[in-house]
Amino acid sequence: MMTTYKITALVVASVLGLTACGNDAPAEQNTQKTQSESSQAAISKPVVYQVFTRLFGNTNTTNKPWGTLEENGVGKFADFNDAALQGIKELGTTHVWYTGVPRHALVTDYTEYGLSQDDPDVVKGRAGSPYAVKDYYDVNPDLAINPERRLEEFVELINRTHEHGMKVVIDIVPNHVARNYESLAKPEGVKDFGADDDTTKTYARDNNFYYVTGQSFQVPTSDSYQVLGGNPHPLADNQFAETPAKWTGNGARAAKPDINDWYETVKINYGVKPDGSYDFPTLPADYANKDYRAHYAFWQDKDLPNSWYKFRDIALYWLDKGVDGFRYDMAEMVPVEFWSFLNSSIKMQKSDAFILAEVYNPTLYRPYIQQGKMDYLYDKVGFYDTVKAVMQGKQPADTIFDIQSQVADIEEHMLHFLENHDEQRIASPDFADSSEKGKPAMVVSTLMSRSPTLLYFGQAVGEDGSEDGGFGDPTRTSIFDYMGVPAHQAWMNNGKFDGGALSKEQTDLRAYYTKLMSLNTLPAIVGGDMQAVELTGSEQVIAFTRKLGQQLVLVVSNFSENPQNVELTLNQALLPKLNHSDLTLTDNLENHADIVISEATTNAPIQLQLNGLSSAVFTLKADNEQ
Repeated sequence: MMTTYKITALVVASVLGLTACGNDAPAEQNTQKTQSESSQAAISKPVVYQVFTRLFGNTNTTNKPWGTLEENGVGKFADFNDAALQGIKELGTTHVWYTGVPRHALVTDYTEYGLSQDDPDVVKGRAGSPYAVKDYYDVNPDLAINPERRLEEFVELINRTHEHGMKVVIDIVPNHVARNYESLAKPEGVKDFGADDDTTKTYARDNNFYYVTGQSFQVPTSDSYQVLGGNPHPLADNQFAETPAKWTGNGARAAKPDINDWYETVKINYGVKPDGSYDFPTLPADYANKDYRAHYAFWQDKDLPNSWYKFRDIALYWLDKGVDGFRYDMAEMVPVEFWSFLNSSIKMQKSDAFILAEVYNPTLYRPYIQQGKMDYLYDKVGFYDTVKAVMQGKQPADTIFDIQSQVADIEEHMLHFLENHDEQRIASPDFADSSEKGKPAMVVSTLMSRSPTLLYFGQAVGEDGSEDGGFGDPTRTSIFDYMGVPAHQAWMNNGKFDGGALSKEQTDLRAYYTKLMSLNTLPAIVGGDMQAVELTGSEQVIAFTRKLGQQLVLVVSNFSENPQNVELTLNQALLPKLNHSDLTLTDNLENHADIVISEATTNAPIQLQLNGLSSAVFTLKADNEQ
């Protein structure tokens, strides 16, 4: 059973000061807030639960490749009922990232609701990519029981999520929009992207798109790909009317993109000229040290490209609907000055908005955090890639320390994950071929730093991503197709959301994740410093401590499938004076035997045996622990 900690408001304030990286509120304001709350408060690191919204509630098990909505089924906003949300909350979730909410291009026919039919020649899969947004002021009609009430049904879901003590995050994709963008739900006075563009020019500062002047768009072709898998459709004719052609979302400038380009999308222009130079003011260097209020003030008297204002208005619209934050797709493809403008505008309206960005270039981490005012970035090419290599036996476990040290100054801004919609499932053959191998990795990923944690739906019950949905490749749960997600469906148990159809192994795995995520409330895990522990006996075991105040947490994880015997040498400076009494370290995860440290054994190495894929999370009892 987890130990309960009671922490004074002073300790809460100090820990929040370490972790509230997106909130630049003055210290006095934070202190007043904590003092107005109960003097005993619970704290936690952010835990983001990413759910692919259209797949979550689908009970259909047909999974026909390229299957239609009628054949393979689709989940709805309403499927996130109280039982479902309670199940998500049990995993320690603080923020639910509902992926695929804004209305995007898809093949299903909704013309009876006044929505134009999308052309499958520029749609990936039948259900469409959630990152080819067609109307930023609307939501996906697939997700509504009554498509005419789709926006109202989403607002109801926002409210239900809030009632369960969790916040709502949705995607915004400023780099590109669907090739057939057409907003029918835009507020009065709002113009569509491209409505006022001068299409005779490749580039103009206030054009929303870039153009291939004098040429018409051509649908990309490939001998290895057939639209809709070769299934007939009246619009599947290798034609899509667009004159002049627009640049493709990934920056491809040809009228006929390559089949591997993001041809279903078009690139947004932020005032970056085709030669890469900027047509807007740049931030002074010292703004890296200024808060969002200063950034907001900087932009107020500036004349900026039209696209900047369009996306600002979109973000503020969703905040007004009750959304608590955003995940930005491919943020590094948009200039950092725009992020300063957008994020400071968001924070002025909602100071605690949660802002997460997909950035893969480590040289951009600090600019996008400091100048761009991002709260969190993906720690993919560093932490995730290294942990994956350790799991696959390609690197010794202690290389994780080396990669973590490279972001030591910004570690609380770097979100950790082992799965998301872009990555292979842990249990897939191409990754680890076993959900059990994810356990020690998840312990390290979750507990090593102040970083928030992301969980992908189905991860905690061992989903392997083996289904062939059509456009999407197996090993990753398809984001393009209508399909069911088998392991997740077993937990869903025909809408009961009670895990009733899970195997014992799956039940045990979810219980493990639940217990692990609960450790995010330990003060040392929320805000403590990390220190590597000297370890001998195995290259597949890693050990480290986290310490805050009187609380010490010792984490030891074995990435090997075989038992490992190791010796640990703790830094004596971390231990309180014994004063003729013993210190006891108790495992809060897997119930390993206590470690007792006496005056006689203070300097002696700790002998520890770990079973295969086993971890221990030892805590040193602090004065405020019950």
